[in-house]
Amino acid sequence: MQLPLTLFLVHLTCVHGWKTLRVPHAEGRDDTPTLTALLHNFTMDSTILFEEGHIYNIWTPLAFPSGLQNVEIRIEGNLTYPDDITTVQGIVGSSSFPGAWFSFNGGTNVTLRGSRKPNWGWVDGHGQAWWDVNEQTNRPHGWSFKKITNGVIRDMKIWKPVAWNFATSGSVNLHAFNNRISALSDTDVRPFRLSFSAGGTNMLFEDNFIQNGDDCLTIGSGAKNIHFRNSYCEGGHGLSIGSLGKGGSVADVQDVLIENVIMRSTLYGARFKSWTGGNGLARNITWRNIALEDIYITQNYWDQGVGPKTNSSSINNTRVQDFLFDGFFGTIRDIPYVEGSCVTDPCWYAVPGATGKEVAILDLYPDTASNVIAKDIFARTQTGSAVAVMCNSTTVTNDVGFKCWNGPFVRTSAGF
Repeated sequence: MQLPLTLFLVHLTCVHGWKTLRVPHAEGRDDTPTLTALLHNFTMDSTILFEEGHIYNIWTPLAFPSGLQNVEIRIEGNLTYPDDITTVQGIVGSSSFPGAWFSFNGGTNVTLRGSRKPNWGWVDGHGQAWWDVNEQTNRPHGWSFKKITNGVIRDMKIWKPVAWNFATSGSVNLHAFNNRISALSDTDVRPFRLSFSAGGTNMLFEDNFIQNGDDCLTIGSGAKNIHFRNSYCEGGHGLSIGSLGKGGSVADVQDVLIENVIMRSTLYGARFKSWTGGNGLARNITWRNIALEDIYITQNYWDQGVGPKTNSSSINNTRVQDFLFDGFFGTIRDIPYVEGSCVTDPCWYAVPGATGKEVAILDLYPDTASNVIAKDIFARTQTGSAVAVMCNSTTVTNDVGFKCWNGPFVRTSAGF
Protein backbone atom coordinates (compact mmCIF):
# COMPACT_ATOMS: atom_id res chain seq x y z
CA MET A 1 0.00 0.00 0.00
CA GLN A 2 1.35 3.41 -0.94
CA LEU A 3 1.89 5.73 2.01
CA PRO A 4 -0.29 8.86 2.08
CA LEU A 5 1.39 12.01 0.89
CA THR A 6 1.07 13.67 4.31
CA LEU A 7 3.57 11.21 5.78
CA PHE A 8 6.22 12.45 3.36
CA LEU A 9 6.09 16.01 4.66
CA VAL A 10 8.60 15.16 7.37
CA HIS A 11 11.17 14.74 4.61
CA LEU A 12 10.99 18.42 3.68
CA THR A 13 13.37 20.90 5.25
CA CYS A 14 13.74 24.56 4.44
CA VAL A 15 16.73 26.71 5.35
CA HIS A 16 16.78 30.36 4.22
CA GLY A 17 14.49 29.58 1.31
CA TRP A 18 16.39 26.48 0.23
CA LYS A 19 14.29 23.31 0.25
CA THR A 20 15.42 19.71 0.63
CA LEU A 21 13.38 16.73 -0.51
CA ARG A 22 14.51 13.54 1.19
CA VAL A 23 13.41 11.05 -1.42
CA PRO A 24 10.94 8.55 0.08
CA HIS A 25 11.62 4.84 -0.28
CA ALA A 26 9.29 1.87 0.05
CA GLU A 27 10.75 -1.64 0.19
CA GLY A 28 9.70 -3.86 -2.68
CA ARG A 29 8.02 -1.05 -4.62
CA ASP A 30 8.90 1.26 -7.47
CA ASP A 31 10.07 4.56 -5.97
CA THR A 32 9.71 6.54 -9.21
CA PRO A 33 5.96 7.36 -9.09
CA THR A 34 6.04 8.82 -5.57
CA LEU A 35 9.13 10.89 -6.30
CA THR A 36 7.70 12.12 -9.60
CA ALA A 37 4.57 13.33 -7.83
CA LEU A 38 6.69 15.46 -5.49
CA LEU A 39 9.23 16.90 -7.90
CA HIS A 40 7.10 19.78 -9.15
CA ASN A 41 7.52 21.39 -5.70
CA PHE A 42 11.31 21.29 -5.96
CA THR A 43 12.17 22.89 -9.28
CA MET A 44 13.95 25.91 -7.78
CA ASP A 45 16.47 26.44 -4.97
CA SER A 46 16.24 22.82 -3.90
CA THR A 47 18.17 19.68 -3.04
CA ILE A 48 16.70 16.33 -4.04
CA LEU A 49 18.42 13.83 -1.75
CA PHE A 50 18.59 10.08 -2.21
CA GLU A 51 19.67 9.18 1.30
CA GLU A 52 22.53 6.92 2.30
CA GLY A 53 21.32 3.62 3.72
CA HIS A 54 18.59 3.07 1.13
CA ILE A 55 18.58 1.14 -2.14
CA TYR A 56 16.05 3.05 -4.23
CA ASN A 57 13.99 1.11 -6.75
CA ILE A 58 13.97 3.19 -9.93
CA TRP A 59 11.95 0.59 -11.77
CA THR A 60 10.41 3.03 -14.25
CA PRO A 61 12.08 6.01 -15.97
CA LEU A 62 12.59 9.12 -13.90
CA ALA A 63 12.04 12.39 -15.78
CA PHE A 64 12.92 15.58 -13.91
CA PRO A 65 10.74 18.64 -14.62
CA SER A 66 11.98 21.05 -17.27
CA GLY A 67 13.15 24.49 -16.28
CA LEU A 68 15.01 23.54 -13.10
CA GLN A 69 16.81 26.47 -11.44
CA ASN A 70 19.43 26.10 -8.75
CA VAL A 71 18.74 22.43 -8.09
CA GLU A 72 21.11 19.76 -6.81
CA ILE A 73 20.34 16.06 -7.12
CA ARG A 74 22.44 14.22 -4.52
CA ILE A 75 22.72 10.47 -4.83
CA GLU A 76 24.05 9.32 -1.48
CA GLY A 77 22.06 6.11 -1.45
CA ASN A 78 22.17 3.41 -4.12
CA LEU A 79 19.79 3.27 -7.08
CA THR A 80 18.77 0.19 -9.00
CA TYR A 81 17.16 -0.47 -12.36
CA PRO A 82 14.81 -3.44 -12.72
CA ASP A 83 16.78 -6.67 -12.97
CA ASP A 84 14.38 -8.30 -15.44
CA ILE A 85 15.38 -7.81 -19.09
CA THR A 86 11.91 -8.30 -20.54
CA THR A 87 10.41 -5.72 -18.21
CA VAL A 88 12.98 -3.12 -19.19
CA GLN A 89 12.61 -3.87 -22.90
CA GLY A 90 8.87 -3.35 -22.67
CA ILE A 91 9.36 0.06 -21.10
CA VAL A 92 12.08 1.18 -23.53
CA GLY A 93 10.08 -0.04 -26.52
CA SER A 94 6.96 1.89 -25.54
CA SER A 95 6.01 5.17 -27.19
CA SER A 96 6.14 6.97 -23.84
CA PHE A 97 9.79 6.19 -23.09
CA PRO A 98 11.59 9.55 -22.67
CA GLY A 99 14.80 8.34 -24.31
CA ALA A 100 16.78 7.72 -21.14
CA TRP A 101 16.08 6.11 -17.79
CA PHE A 102 17.02 9.36 -16.03
CA SER A 103 16.29 12.49 -18.03
CA PHE A 104 16.72 16.23 -17.65
CA ASN A 105 15.33 18.59 -20.26
CA GLY A 106 16.24 22.19 -19.62
CA GLY A 107 17.42 24.10 -16.60
CA THR A 108 20.00 26.46 -15.12
CA ASN A 109 22.52 25.74 -12.37
CA VAL A 110 21.75 22.04 -12.08
CA THR A 111 24.10 19.65 -10.27
CA LEU A 112 24.02 15.86 -10.41
CA ARG A 113 26.17 14.68 -7.53
CA GLY A 114 27.05 11.22 -6.29
CA SER A 115 28.80 10.07 -3.15
CA ARG A 116 32.50 9.66 -2.44
CA LYS A 117 31.86 6.82 -0.03
CA PRO A 118 32.95 3.55 -1.65
CA ASN A 119 29.77 1.56 -0.96
CA TRP A 120 27.19 4.27 -1.55
CA GLY A 121 26.10 6.40 -4.46
CA TRP A 122 26.07 3.55 -6.99
CA VAL A 123 23.56 3.24 -9.83
CA ASP A 124 23.17 -0.45 -10.69
CA GLY A 125 22.13 -1.17 -14.28
CA HIS A 126 22.26 -4.99 -13.99
CA GLY A 127 24.11 -5.13 -17.26
CA GLN A 128 25.74 -8.51 -16.76
CA ALA A 129 22.52 -10.40 -17.52
CA TRP A 130 22.16 -8.48 -20.79
CA TRP A 131 25.77 -9.13 -21.78
CA ASP A 132 25.59 -12.84 -21.01
CA VAL A 133 22.76 -13.35 -23.51
CA ASN A 134 24.12 -10.73 -25.96
CA GLU A 135 20.86 -8.77 -25.83
CA GLN A 136 21.00 -5.36 -27.49
CA THR A 137 17.35 -4.77 -28.33
CA ASN A 138 15.59 -1.92 -26.49
CA ARG A 139 18.48 -1.20 -24.15
CA PRO A 140 17.90 1.59 -21.61
CA HIS A 141 20.20 4.57 -22.07
CA GLY A 142 21.21 6.05 -18.74
CA TRP A 143 21.35 9.79 -18.09
CA SER A 144 20.21 12.46 -20.51
CA PHE A 145 21.52 15.79 -19.21
CA LYS A 146 19.90 17.84 -21.95
CA LYS A 147 19.71 21.61 -22.44
CA ILE A 148 21.22 22.42 -19.07
CA THR A 149 23.05 25.75 -18.66
CA ASN A 150 25.76 25.80 -15.98
CA GLY A 151 25.56 22.12 -15.13
CA VAL A 152 27.73 19.86 -13.00
CA ILE A 153 28.04 16.07 -13.06
CA ARG A 154 30.35 14.95 -10.28
CA ASP A 155 31.20 11.92 -8.13
CA MET A 156 28.70 9.71 -9.96
CA LYS A 157 29.28 5.93 -9.89
CA ILE A 158 27.63 3.72 -12.50
CA TRP A 159 27.74 -0.09 -12.10
CA LYS A 160 27.31 -2.32 -15.15
CA PRO A 161 25.14 -0.02 -17.26
CA VAL A 162 23.23 -1.62 -20.08
CA ALA A 163 23.61 1.12 -22.68
CA TRP A 164 24.88 4.70 -23.03
CA ASN A 165 25.67 6.51 -19.80
CA PHE A 166 25.77 10.32 -19.97
CA ALA A 167 24.52 12.40 -22.91
CA THR A 168 24.79 16.19 -22.76
CA SER A 169 23.01 17.29 -25.92
CA GLY A 170 22.36 21.01 -26.10
CA SER A 171 23.91 21.85 -22.73
CA VAL A 172 26.14 24.88 -22.18
CA ASN A 173 28.87 25.39 -19.58
CA LEU A 174 29.14 21.89 -18.17
CA HIS A 175 31.72 20.48 -15.76
CA ALA A 176 31.82 16.68 -15.41
CA PHE A 177 34.48 15.36 -13.06
CA ASN A 178 35.42 12.55 -10.72
CA ASN A 179 32.85 10.17 -12.19
CA ARG A 180 33.28 6.42 -12.36
CA ILE A 181 31.74 4.06 -14.91
CA SER A 182 32.38 0.36 -14.19
CA ALA A 183 31.19 -1.76 -17.10
CA LEU A 184 33.52 -4.74 -17.09
CA SER A 185 32.08 -8.21 -17.57
CA ASP A 186 32.55 -11.04 -15.09
CA THR A 187 32.57 -13.52 -17.98
CA ASP A 188 34.10 -13.70 -21.46
CA VAL A 189 31.21 -11.79 -23.04
CA ARG A 190 31.77 -8.17 -23.94
CA PRO A 191 29.87 -5.19 -22.57
CA PHE A 192 28.93 -2.67 -25.24
CA ARG A 193 28.37 0.66 -23.53
CA LEU A 194 29.31 4.27 -24.27
CA SER A 195 30.37 6.58 -21.46
CA PHE A 196 30.22 10.32 -22.24
CA SER A 197 28.45 11.70 -25.29
CA ALA A 198 29.24 15.39 -25.57
CA GLY A 199 26.84 17.38 -27.71
CA GLY A 200 26.88 20.92 -26.36
CA THR A 201 29.11 23.95 -25.90
CA ASN A 202 31.80 24.89 -23.38
CA MET A 203 32.30 21.59 -21.57
CA LEU A 204 35.08 20.32 -19.35
CA PHE A 205 35.39 16.61 -18.58
CA GLU A 206 38.22 15.71 -16.21
CA ASP A 207 39.44 13.14 -13.72
CA ASN A 208 36.97 10.48 -14.83
CA PHE A 209 37.55 6.71 -14.55
CA ILE A 210 35.85 4.70 -17.30
CA GLN A 211 35.69 0.96 -17.98
CA ASN A 212 33.36 0.14 -20.84
CA GLY A 213 32.96 -1.56 -24.19
CA ASP A 214 32.39 1.31 -26.60
CA ASP A 215 33.65 4.87 -27.02
CA CYS A 216 35.13 6.32 -23.86
CA LEU A 217 34.16 9.70 -25.23
CA THR A 218 32.13 10.56 -28.29
CA ILE A 219 31.64 14.11 -29.51
CA GLY A 220 28.61 14.68 -31.67
CA SER A 221 27.49 17.27 -34.17
CA GLY A 222 26.98 20.73 -32.72
CA ALA A 223 29.68 20.31 -30.10
CA LYS A 224 32.00 23.27 -29.64
CA ASN A 225 34.75 24.06 -27.16
CA ILE A 226 35.03 20.63 -25.55
CA HIS A 227 37.91 19.75 -23.22
CA PHE A 228 38.45 16.17 -21.99
CA ARG A 229 41.51 15.59 -19.80
CA ASN A 230 43.31 13.70 -17.04
CA SER A 231 41.23 10.53 -17.27
CA TYR A 232 41.44 6.74 -17.59
CA CYS A 233 39.70 4.65 -20.26
CA GLU A 234 39.68 0.85 -20.36
CA GLY A 235 38.14 -1.73 -22.64
CA GLY A 236 36.43 0.52 -25.18
CA HIS A 237 36.78 1.90 -28.67
CA GLY A 238 38.62 5.14 -28.05
CA LEU A 239 38.35 8.89 -27.79
CA SER A 240 36.05 9.60 -30.70
CA ILE A 241 34.72 12.43 -32.78
CA GLY A 242 31.46 11.28 -34.31
CA SER A 243 30.02 9.41 -35.92
CA LEU A 244 29.03 12.38 -38.06
CA GLY A 245 27.01 12.91 -41.21
CA LYS A 246 24.69 9.92 -41.10
CA GLY A 247 22.12 9.99 -43.86
CA GLY A 248 23.78 12.98 -45.51
CA SER A 249 23.28 15.24 -42.51
CA VAL A 250 25.45 18.33 -42.02
CA ALA A 251 27.96 18.01 -39.18
CA ASP A 252 29.56 20.82 -37.19
CA VAL A 253 32.21 20.09 -34.55
CA GLN A 254 34.79 22.70 -33.58
CA ASP A 255 37.48 23.38 -31.00
CA VAL A 256 38.08 20.12 -29.16
CA LEU A 257 41.05 19.31 -26.92
CA ILE A 258 41.54 15.80 -25.55
CA GLU A 259 44.66 15.40 -23.43
CA ASN A 260 46.44 13.40 -20.75
CA VAL A 261 44.43 10.19 -21.05
CA ILE A 262 45.50 6.62 -20.32
CA MET A 263 43.98 4.11 -22.74
CA ARG A 264 44.13 0.47 -21.64
CA SER A 265 42.99 -2.48 -23.75
CA THR A 266 41.08 -0.22 -26.11
CA LEU A 267 40.57 -0.72 -29.82
CA TYR A 268 41.79 2.78 -30.69
CA GLY A 269 43.27 5.71 -28.82
CA ALA A 270 42.12 8.58 -31.03
CA ARG A 271 39.32 8.10 -33.50
CA PHE A 272 37.35 10.15 -36.02
CA LYS A 273 34.38 8.58 -37.79
CA SER A 274 31.98 9.97 -40.34
CA TRP A 275 29.54 8.32 -42.71
CA THR A 276 30.03 8.20 -46.44
CA GLY A 277 27.78 10.84 -47.99
CA GLY A 278 27.83 13.11 -44.97
CA ASN A 279 28.38 16.86 -45.09
CA GLY A 280 29.77 19.60 -42.89
CA LEU A 281 33.05 20.16 -41.08
CA ALA A 282 35.03 18.99 -38.08
CA ARG A 283 37.72 21.57 -37.29
CA ASN A 284 40.45 22.28 -34.77
CA ILE A 285 40.59 18.92 -33.01
CA THR A 286 43.61 18.00 -30.89
CA TRP A 287 44.50 14.76 -29.12
CA ARG A 288 47.56 15.29 -26.87
CA ASN A 289 49.54 13.05 -24.52
CA ILE A 290 47.65 9.82 -25.05
CA ALA A 291 48.81 6.40 -23.88
CA LEU A 292 47.70 4.92 -27.16
CA GLU A 293 46.24 2.01 -28.81
CA ASP A 294 46.02 3.38 -32.38
CA ILE A 295 45.00 6.46 -34.34
CA TYR A 296 42.14 5.90 -36.75
CA ILE A 297 40.43 8.43 -39.01
CA THR A 298 37.69 7.17 -41.30
CA GLN A 299 35.15 8.88 -43.53
CA ASN A 300 33.68 5.51 -44.37
CA TYR A 301 32.04 4.59 -41.06
CA TRP A 302 29.24 2.09 -41.32
CA ASP A 303 26.60 0.18 -39.37
CA GLN A 304 27.01 -3.58 -39.44
CA GLY A 305 23.32 -4.04 -38.84
CA VAL A 306 22.27 -2.55 -42.18
CA GLY A 307 24.54 -4.43 -44.56
CA PRO A 308 28.03 -4.40 -46.05
CA LYS A 309 30.39 -1.47 -45.86
CA THR A 310 29.80 1.17 -48.52
CA ASN A 311 32.51 1.75 -51.08
CA SER A 312 32.14 5.18 -52.57
CA SER A 313 34.18 7.99 -54.06
CA SER A 314 31.45 10.50 -53.24
CA ILE A 315 32.71 14.04 -52.78
CA ASN A 316 30.07 14.49 -50.09
CA ASN A 317 31.90 13.65 -46.88
CA THR A 318 32.35 15.47 -43.61
CA ARG A 319 35.45 17.62 -44.04
CA VAL A 320 38.26 17.45 -41.54
CA GLN A 321 40.52 20.42 -40.92
CA ASP A 322 43.30 21.16 -38.43
CA PHE A 323 43.58 17.76 -36.76
CA LEU A 324 46.59 17.32 -34.47
CA PHE A 325 47.70 14.08 -32.82
CA ASP A 326 50.48 15.17 -30.47
CA GLY A 327 52.36 12.85 -28.13
CA PHE A 328 51.13 9.27 -28.48
CA PHE A 329 53.09 6.52 -26.79
CA GLY A 330 52.61 2.84 -26.03
CA THR A 331 52.27 -0.62 -27.51
CA ILE A 332 50.23 -1.78 -30.50
CA ARG A 333 48.53 -5.13 -29.98
CA ASP A 334 49.51 -7.00 -33.14
CA ILE A 335 48.96 -10.44 -31.64
CA PRO A 336 45.52 -11.60 -32.89
CA TYR A 337 42.78 -11.27 -30.33
CA VAL A 338 38.97 -11.22 -30.23
CA GLU A 339 37.78 -7.69 -29.54
CA GLY A 340 34.17 -8.82 -29.13
CA SER A 341 31.97 -6.16 -30.74
CA CYS A 342 31.63 -7.75 -34.18
CA VAL A 343 28.28 -8.96 -35.45
CA THR A 344 29.31 -9.49 -39.07
CA ASP A 345 32.29 -10.79 -41.00
CA PRO A 346 34.29 -8.77 -41.83
CA CYS A 347 34.03 -6.77 -38.63
CA TRP A 348 33.00 -3.12 -38.65
CA TYR A 349 36.54 -1.96 -37.92
CA ALA A 350 38.19 -4.16 -40.55
CA VAL A 351 40.35 -2.11 -42.95
CA PRO A 352 41.34 -3.87 -46.19
CA GLY A 353 45.07 -4.40 -46.26
CA ALA A 354 45.66 -3.59 -42.59
CA THR A 355 48.17 -5.80 -40.80
CA GLY A 356 47.31 -4.94 -37.22
CA LYS A 357 50.66 -3.22 -36.78
CA GLU A 358 49.46 0.24 -37.78
CA VAL A 359 49.91 3.12 -35.39
CA ALA A 360 47.85 5.38 -37.69
CA ILE A 361 45.23 4.72 -40.35
CA LEU A 362 44.03 7.72 -42.36
CA ASP A 363 41.01 6.48 -44.32
CA LEU A 364 40.08 9.68 -46.14
CA TYR A 365 38.55 10.78 -49.42
CA PRO A 366 40.18 13.19 -51.89
CA ASP A 367 39.68 16.92 -51.31
CA THR A 368 38.13 16.43 -47.88
CA ALA A 369 41.05 16.89 -45.45
CA SER A 370 43.56 19.62 -44.72
CA ASN A 371 46.25 20.11 -42.10
CA VAL A 372 46.17 16.67 -40.50
CA ILE A 373 49.35 16.16 -38.46
CA ALA A 374 50.69 13.44 -36.16
CA LYS A 375 53.77 14.41 -34.16
CA ASP A 376 55.82 12.85 -31.36
CA ILE A 377 54.41 9.39 -31.98
CA PHE A 378 56.33 6.69 -30.11
CA ALA A 379 54.99 3.18 -30.53
CA ARG A 380 56.14 -0.40 -30.67
CA THR A 381 54.35 -3.65 -31.42
CA GLN A 382 53.88 -6.59 -29.09
CA THR A 383 55.77 -8.89 -31.46
CA GLY A 384 58.65 -6.50 -32.09
CA SER A 385 57.65 -6.12 -35.74
CA ALA A 386 58.05 -2.78 -37.48
CA VAL A 387 55.30 -0.27 -36.76
CA ALA A 388 53.26 0.57 -39.87
CA VAL A 389 50.83 3.20 -41.15
CA MET A 390 48.11 3.41 -43.78
CA CYS A 391 47.74 6.69 -45.64
CA ASN A 392 46.90 7.75 -49.19
CA SER A 393 48.87 10.80 -50.30
CA THR A 394 46.17 11.75 -52.81
CA THR A 395 43.68 12.37 -49.99
CA VAL A 396 45.76 14.49 -47.62
CA THR A 397 48.55 16.46 -49.24
CA ASN A 398 50.22 18.21 -46.32
CA ASP A 399 53.12 16.64 -44.39
CA VAL A 400 51.21 14.48 -41.89
CA GLY A 401 54.26 13.79 -39.73
CA PHE A 402 55.08 10.46 -41.30
CA LYS A 403 55.54 9.11 -44.78
CA CYS A 404 52.01 8.90 -46.20
CA TRP A 405 51.84 5.39 -47.63
CA ASN A 406 50.83 1.87 -46.74
CA GLY A 407 54.06 0.78 -45.17
CA PRO A 408 56.46 1.21 -42.24
CA PHE A 409 56.13 4.23 -39.98
CA VAL A 410 58.74 6.72 -41.13
CA ARG A 411 58.73 10.04 -39.32
CA THR A 412 58.92 13.22 -41.42
CA SER A 413 59.69 16.80 -40.43
CA ALA A 414 56.18 17.62 -39.20
CA GLY A 415 56.36 14.62 -36.88
CA PHE A 416 59.07 16.10 -34.67
